Amino acid sequence: MSNELAGKVAVVTGGASGLGEGLVRRFAAEGARVMIGDVETDRGAALADELGEGTDFVATDVSDPDQVGALVNAAVQRFGGLHIMVNNAGVSGTMHRRFLDDTLADFHQVMGVNVLGVMAGTRDAARRMAEHGGGSIINLTSIGGIQAGGGVMTYRASKAAVIQFTKSAAIELAHHEIRVNAIAPGNIRTAIVSKSASAEDRERLEQFEEGIRAQMRADRPLKREGTVEDVAEAALYFAGDRSRYVTGTVLPIDGGTVAGKVASRKPKS
Repeated sequence: MSNELAGKVAVVTGGASGLGEGLVRRFAAEGARVMIGDVETDRGAALADELGEGTDFVATDVSDPDQVGALVNAAVQRFGGLHIMVNNAGVSGTMHRRFLDDTLADFHQVMGVNVLGVMAGTRDAARRMAEHGGGSIINLTSIGGIQAGGGVMTYRASKAAVIQFTKSAAIELAHHEIRVNAIAPGNIRTAIVSKSASAEDRERLEQFEEGIRAQMRADRPLKREGTVEDVAEAALYFAGDRSRYVTGTVLPIDGGTVAGKVASRKPKS
């Protein structure tokens, strides 16, 4: 590790598990002091204890803007500033085989976490950063927000909204020296789908998800599996000084999936 984030303070929402946990671990290893926000109180507190006094945890439901503001304030009070905000918390919503079967019952929850949470986190972090020389805001979207496809329609819509919001916020906040960028992971295995399933549906949905992943592997130009560490490496780039002239970008971490499908190779005659 290069201690690239020494002296910086970061907030990571959804930081108790999955991609968020990977980001927290990488930022802490690079010297940052990190405030974790998550609804998973036991896991968040345990992670903060494991990583030591440079890491802390505040129970946070990002669909409530007041809780997001409290998280940002807690980071400033605990560590003396804020340089990096990662709006990572997200939910997938319920999977349906057909959009015609979708009740849209989880629309407000998905939009509340995936869109309102990102907007509130960006706003509240930017308020602090604008008064203290700028900073870096990183929003987690998905290749599902870039590339059209069937299934999880509310999730896809929410992640597309994050992309448009990120670019718009980057334009408005640039004169405060605040950079706003997005990372779009694709086919990175985490528990986001199984968390949203009921116990009786979990096996069925896991089988359905595995079928989708198999198709994505077949279409993906790079055949190795993406990892949480790959996403953390991209977040480190946006968080540090190497990206000081980069804002308003969306970086897919997807093995080339959104670039296009692999052409079928016909056997030589």
